[in-house]
Amino acid sequence: MLGRAVERHKTNTMTGSSRQLCVRALLEWEKGTTFSDEILHSVFDRHSISPQDRALLMELFFGVLRRLRSLDFWISELRPAAVDPLTRNALRLGLYQIFYMRIPTHAAVFETVGVALPRARGLVNACLRRAVRECESLKIALAAQSCAVRFSTQDFLWKRWEDRFGLDAAARLCEIQNVPSESFFRINRLRFPEGDASSMGLSEGEYTPVDSHPDVLRVSGIPRDALSGGLGYMQDPSTLLAPDLLDPKPGERVLDACAAPGGKTAYIAQKMANTGDLIACEIFASRVARLRENVNRLGASMVRVLEADFLMPPEADSPLMEGLFDRILLDVPCSNTGVIRRRVDVRWRLTEEDFIRMPVQQLAFIRRAVSLLKPGGVLVYSTCSIEPEENQQVVQQALALFPELEFEAERIALPHCDVSDGAFAARLRRRPSV
Repeated sequence: MLGRAVERHKTNTMTGSSRQLCVRALLEWEKGTTFSDEILHSVFDRHSISPQDRALLMELFFGVLRRLRSLDFWISELRPAAVDPLTRNALRLGLYQIFYMRIPTHAAVFETVGVALPRARGLVNACLRRAVRECESLKIALAAQSCAVRFSTQDFLWKRWEDRFGLDAAARLCEIQNVPSESFFRINRLRFPEGDASSMGLSEGEYTPVDSHPDVLRVSGIPRDALSGGLGYMQDPSTLLAPDLLDPKPGERVLDACAAPGGKTAYIAQKMANTGDLIACEIFASRVARLRENVNRLGASMVRVLEADFLMPPEADSPLMEGLFDRILLDVPCSNTGVIRRRVDVRWRLTEEDFIRMPVQQLAFIRRAVSLLKPGGVLVYSTCSIEPEENQQVVQQALALFPELEFEAERIALPHCDVSDGAFAARLRRRPSV
């Protein structure tokens, strides 16, 4: 009975409001098979909504996912008995607006009641009105809960961060993870060799330079004309650590082994002055298409895009078989704990077993890369994780397994310490042949 009611509700939201579409997206996310950004892209593809409603939907959807555990605590305070999934998500939506958005409380309550099933609207209305009346006492009740509940993360993640960074730093890290990321724009010198921000249409007040990198700007909005023209790329400063550590030179043979979506690839091409041989490898066809589109738009004309599983032996006619590489960038799959601000549901998808499983795969990538690296060549291993199991410990294991490698340098970015996402990069060199 409830299932049919939910399906009818979904049908009615096909052309519905941002709040209705948000509840539907949350129901889809709870199935556990699709990440949040993919769900939202699908919603935008199927529904024609105004830019204002689009922005509201994004803020509601990602905001609820960021604050999920705190919101569920408040629901348990307001309604100890179990509620159906649609009603629970309507309550999450309403509470998020009441506690975390500058929306008049009467509007938050009224609009949210309208997205609930008819038979649950009285319950939603009563809970949200009580939340408005008891707002301060509910905040005090949340403050008395464990740090994992207060900061809305899993218990095991909080414990590992508190053990590693200490209470105060772990709290700062979680606070940062609960706010949207800043936007950064890298000026693309392949298309725009001499120009600056003002000459590409950005006015004073819309951007500030980033001290750590001369061509990266913190921007208040997305410079769409500059993006479409290939003048730049939306790119967090942390993503430049690995290419800078790789330090490729014009004329070299270079491999970007896990290249999509292409921001690092295009930056490597820029550092190589668009000369030499740069192979960009990616396994999934959909990601290959995005990679190819980005490097073409950014003018990285020397890039050859290769659709292939890097961990498998290459075909005889593969570009990987044309000779060993001077430099290899190995930006491996990881837990993504350094980019939870951007990938908001990562914290709910991770398990403790992931930190055992991921390093095994990451070492397999290094093993494959070593076989393709020239004597004297440089391998940069990088992740967007802040976990030592995936970073320093993998490098230590690689050095023990492959004595032909020697460690040269590493770079680390932490969200609670740096003006960027979290990232790790280590430069290893294959010893010259004797």
